[in-house]
Amino acid sequence: MAKAKTFDKRRKSIKNIRKITRTMELISTARFKRTMDRAVAATAYTKRITKLVGHLVRAGLEMSHPLLASRPETKNAILLVLTANRGLCGGYNAGVLRLANARLKELRQQARQVRLEVSGKRGVSYFRFRGIQPDQRFTHFEDKPAFQEVDVLARRYLEDFQAGILDRLDVAYAKFESASRQFALIETLLPIAQLEGADEEEPRLAETQYEFLPSAESILDEVVPASFKAKLFKCFLDAAASEQIARMTAMKAATENADSMIANLSMAYNRARQGQITGELLEIIGGAEALEK
Repeated sequence: MAKAKTFDKRRKSIKNIRKITRTMELISTARFKRTMDRAVAATAYTKRITKLVGHLVRAGLEMSHPLLASRPETKNAILLVLTANRGLCGGYNAGVLRLANARLKELRQQARQVRLEVSGKRGVSYFRFRGIQPDQRFTHFEDKPAFQEVDVLARRYLEDFQAGILDRLDVAYAKFESASRQFALIETLLPIAQLEGADEEEPRLAETQYEFLPSAESILDEVVPASFKAKLFKCFLDAAASEQIARMTAMKAATENADSMIANLSMAYNRARQGQITGELLEIIGGAEALEK
């Protein structure tokens, strides 16, 4: 049986680990509250503006916009993968990367040229390990993505799509629905008609349902790009909230496991210590009896 000192060293080591996991759990809990509030606040606006664009697509009006044009053939495609810069968040990164890897293979069979853009150090390391070099890497998006930062990406995608350089944009990320439900998902954001809510099967709307002032073209120039930017920003917000929830859950489980290990080691330590004390007492009694004789 191991000595009591060995069990004590192990227990102290586990206690130090528990301090780290408990601290990370508390930090993730605080960050999760902020990121969840931002994600929830953006949900209603994103759904409404996306649905509005979907109505315009199906309204049958005599108008058009470059971003609403469908591409019969996908020549150039981009796969944007949103992962975390840090680990210790359970299967958060693995779920997204598994889907992204499968979609990348699928796009390479369909399109002539596929660009891979990865946000997060974990995603970059994943693809590098498999011999795939991302065409562009982003490591500045943390748990508080700013709209200005996402807007830079959105403008580039919109400009490339209108110029014919880009035919399709897929985004792989962890979708946030509630504190108890998040799941890995891949959405096609370009063409705009493929947006969630923009391609629902609904009856064609009457042409008189919308009145455009000052003109339909000016309204579309404002609404259509805004819907894409809002959706892309929502993807980043969902990814940030899902990451914090995954890390909070993983660190809570690690803390509970540490508590269980500390309790078991304490019992083993007490038994070993009691055994050592009993042995020492027997040695003293034996020595005293020997002196009496």
